[in-house]
Amino acid sequence: MIHKILLLGSGELGKEFVIAAQRMGQYVIACDSYGGAPAMQVADECEVFSMLDGEALDAAVKKHQPDIIVPEIEAIRTERLYDFEKQGIHVVPSARAVNFTMNRRAIRDLAAVDLGLQTAKYFYAKTKEEFDAAVEKIGFPCIVKPLMSSSGKGQSRVNGPEDVDRAWEYGISGSRGDIVEMIVEEFIPFDYEITLLTVTQKSGKTLFCPPIGHVQKGGDYQESYQPMPMKPEHLKAAQDMAEKVTNALTGCGIWGVEFFISNEKGVYFSELSPRPHDTGMVTLANTQNLSEFELHLYAILGLPINEIQLLKAGASAVIPAAEVLEGKIDYEGVEEALEFPNTYVRIFGKPTTRAKRRMGVAVTYDAPETDLNILRDRVKAAAAKVKVVGK
Repeated sequence: MIHKILLLGSGELGKEFVIAAQRMGQYVIACDSYGGAPAMQVADECEVFSMLDGEALDAAVKKHQPDIIVPEIEAIRTERLYDFEKQGIHVVPSARAVNFTMNRRAIRDLAAVDLGLQTAKYFYAKTKEEFDAAVEKIGFPCIVKPLMSSSGKGQSRVNGPEDVDRAWEYGISGSRGDIVEMIVEEFIPFDYEITLLTVTQKSGKTLFCPPIGHVQKGGDYQESYQPMPMKPEHLKAAQDMAEKVTNALTGCGIWGVEFFISNEKGVYFSELSPRPHDTGMVTLANTQNLSEFELHLYAILGLPINEIQLLKAGASAVIPAAEVLEGKIDYEGVEEALEFPNTYVRIFGKPTTRAKRRMGVAVTYDAPETDLNILRDRVKAAAAKVKVVGK
């Protein structure tokens, strides 16, 4: 029952996962490229190194001899994970899944070409000349993303010729890892977008959390709310697509599968993360019988998950830093935020700030039939009360 888990990436999602793991008696070594990362604050041990350094990653695995490796970030020397699997280490969800989903080319081609899922039209570009040609083929507006990036870094919307050069430079600057390549895709005039948290199990059936609506700016999550009202046929289509792509990638755990929903044209597959999703932090409001972090842990350990129950309606909103702060960090306005009913504040404990860096989240809940707009307004008002300040 007790396992040694090596966590690769120790941000706020990793921190909540470690808390869930500790509650089930697991032993966790949290790794990141800087000391004092959120998950390190609650783990049994920690290691500081770049996970893009293959030799350092090998050394950490050799030192700790983990039973399970749980990636939490994209910037990992993912090809090494195949070797770890061959050594008998359980990579979550699987080395294949992590390798595919860390690269937008691999996951998009799997979805669109191999599985035939509906996606936006897209082209790839390794050079500025290829990029210009791709933009011309797609037309305006279009969306530009690096093949490897996270939290919206390098992603932008190109509305006209005046935006093309800027989008290329921004995309290059936001790329992570060894791959410097862009994906240029058509802009889908969607009515809303969702995250469908999907749980694959070792012996049980694939399960789905109630859909989560979300708002992103520059590709980065700002707020989320659950359950997102959907037409039954659109929810069924999203579930079918999510099950197909997770089955193809193999492995057990929670997956954040993102979709664009057009009331006129249906459901478009967008992206997929093989781990807890930032928009799923709304489940910290106890909207479900198990949070996304508990679901991930249960699936990894092979514990039975019979069903996922919606208990409440909920909403979350990000608490960002306004500027770069040197030295100690503090928070003002938490007391005022907690005056809102059924509202919590979660501070991540990141040791440094930068402008717009996600430093915490506010979550709120109410009865399942509550109007989501009421919850969204409440939680955004609560989050706005909290200010990140120097100390």
